[in-house]
Amino acid sequence: MAEYTLYHNPRCSKSRQALALLEENGITPTIVKYLDTPPDAETVRTLVKQLRLDRAHDLVRPKEAEYKEAGLSRDADDDTVINAIARYPKLLERPVLVKGDRAVIGRPPEPVLELVTP
Repeated sequence: MAEYTLYHNPRCSKSRQALALLEENGITPTIVKYLDTPPDAETVRTLVKQLRLDRAHDLVRPKEAEYKEAGLSRDADDDTVINAIARYPKLLERPVLVKGDRAVIGRPPEPVLELVTP
């Protein structure tokens, strides 16, 4: 059985809802409280690949104050965005569920079920 990892913020309602959906489907993921244990740049780069995003900016929460503090814009290159997420983990869109070489953003929560079904 493949292992699941959930990048989770317990204070976020969407993150809690995604975790509840997983548990309802018999999945107990490894929880990464990314605000307590921020991902390094290489981990963020891997998440971008697993999510199959066209650009790293699609993994960012642009309304966070840290977005401006990091000097980000929609035109920022991937390396700049990845390094900003590693420095300011609050910028990471949440939750992110990883299974093997695939990942989905659980916003809304229901897409996490895409990785649960075979």
